[in-house]
Amino acid sequence: MIIMMPRDPAMLLSFVNMRLRDQYSSLDEFCEAENVNRKLLMERLAEVNYYYDEKTNQFK
Repeated sequence: MIIMMPRDPAMLLSFVNMRLRDQYSSLDEFCEAENVNRKLLMERLAEVNYYYDEKTNQFK
């Protein structure tokens, strides 16, 4: 099953943080399981001033 990630940055943030909270222990695990390019994801969220925090396993 292929899940389309939201294009809107706010929705993308919510989607990714929910997955990190509920299903994955790290961003690397999320990206591997969901076949997501980590660099592109981080760049996309950085455009709206959100950055990954390893300690809390979420974008802030």
